[in-house]
Amino acid sequence: MKALITGASSGLGADMARVLSKEGIDLILVARRGKKLEKLAKELDTEVTIIEMDISSTYNCMELYNKVKKEDIDILINNAGFGICNNFSDIKIDKELDMIDLNIKTVQTLTKLFLKDFRKKDQGYILNVASLAGFMPGPLMASYYATKAYVLNLSEAIYEELKKEGSNVSISVLCSGPVDTEFNKVAKVKFSVKAMNSYDVAKYAIEKMFNEKLIIIPGIKMKLVPFLIRFVPRKLLLKITYNIQKKKR
Repeated sequence: MKALITGASSGLGADMARVLSKEGIDLILVARRGKKLEKLAKELDTEVTIIEMDISSTYNCMELYNKVKKEDIDILINNAGFGICNNFSDIKIDKELDMIDLNIKTVQTLTKLFLKDFRKKDQGYILNVASLAGFMPGPLMASYYATKAYVLNLSEAIYEELKKEGSNVSISVLCSGPVDTEFNKVAKVKFSVKAMNSYDVAKYAIEKMFNEKLIIIPGIKMKLVPFLIRFVPRKLLLKITYNIQKKKR
């Protein structure tokens, strides 16, 4: 088998590469930081192809697909993404649009391109990395939460379409809580609750992906979040989320 992982230079992407390599799966690793990919590749036991590329543009997504479309890829992991924390009106629009491009347009483009190939051969796995943030609005990280809601809803809808056509292609969406990665450094936040170990989350996500689980939520406490927020009045949920985000800054 062969997997393509975006955002593979650190954090969840790198740990997913480690997990898959231990299972004997060859890898195509994509990220902007080529040196970090090279360092990671030296750790891995299987065949590794490195592609240093910024995939935040649709053009580059197409370029990436054209580079690897003959590789007979079995697994696509859309992990690349980042967040920004501040009042919505205070965030610079260019940075915000860059985030939307990477968190939404890149996932949309690569999912569509590879899904067509997977459907033709009637096999393959897609794992889109969203967040528990996708289940609720997020004051002080409004656009980030919205991007993850998009990824969650998109993945769920595709899942149902595949099931209705009797396809053997599987799509899953990872909705973790805080994970100990570079995310908080980039977003300039500090988690107000203890973050989960990145490798543990990666291992759990890969296991559930192969089990064709639709929504993957690591951690017993985190699993309760989507259930509990159904019973919280919307305005109260906004206040709670705001206070959680405020503590991160």
